[in-house]
Amino acid sequence: MIKLLVVDSHPIIRKGIELLFVASKDIKVVGGVSNGEAIFDFLKQEKADVILSEIDLPKLNGITALRRLSKEHPNIKVLMFSSQPEEIYAVNTIKAGASGYLSKTANIITIKEAIEKVAAGETYLSNNLASQLAFAKGIHKSTKSTYKKLSTREIEVLKLISVGKKNKEIAQELEINEKTVSTYKSRLMKKLHVDNIVDLINRAKLMEF
Repeated sequence: MIKLLVVDSHPIIRKGIELLFVASKDIKVVGGVSNGEAIFDFLKQEKADVILSEIDLPKLNGITALRRLSKEHPNIKVLMFSSQPEEIYAVNTIKAGASGYLSKTANIITIKEAIEKVAAGETYLSNNLASQLAFAKGIHKSTKSTYKKLSTREIEVLKLISVGKKNKEIAQELEINEKTVSTYKSRLMKKLHVDNIVDLINRAKLMEF
């Protein structure tokens, strides 16, 4: 039986996933936590085979938590389960260590299939994204979209900028120094064709984090 940990800041999502599998013989929800840091507290006490996680999490965002999980718990598979745009996040989260990316609009059958697939050591992607990947090795190389050209780390920084985080706060959360944050901001302004922080924040908000 697959032991599943659900990570989402919304209690209704955590409870809903638990109820989906309450009678399942294949998948058991062993717990649910509301933020990125709580994942590691939970894993000190309990075991999980697959983690179903939102990207937009308090305390420690999903991508940062993903990188840490890849180092500290490499045997645990992580399936990102998000309402964030697949075309922007899917490949970047997989590059960061995720085993798959699932939209919150997915139906029950798809959710179950995705969990089982990543638990078996495979990668889960939607048919649409899989087709894109078959055409090119990465979304940032196969599209003219400006946002899709951003690196995983640049997206993380942009996300934190969009919620009003200062350089020091961004540096602490991503475990990098403030000068590096400034460098990322400069790169983002160049890539997004803006020349001041106000416009950069406005561009960040357009990404609908």
